Amino acid sequence: MFETTLAQLEHVVSQLLEQNEALRSQCSELEQQLRQAREENDNLQLAALEQEERQGATLARLQALLQRAGVGEVA
Repeated sequence: MFETTLAQLEHVVSQLLEQNEALRSQCSELEQQLRQAREENDNLQLAALEQEERQGATLARLQALLQRAGVGEVA
């Protein structure tokens, strides 16, 4: 009986070690995906800010052109 219990315990420990390794691997993959997602998010935020600046500059140029044309203020 002791040998059977010991063999079962060895089997359970082996399964737990395999599961632990699989979870470590999955965790590593998820950490990499998170790093990539954060980098993409940073890039998108920067692109949005740059786009906003370009739109502001374009609006200012259009308003200046309309003023020169005598149209007046644009809301």
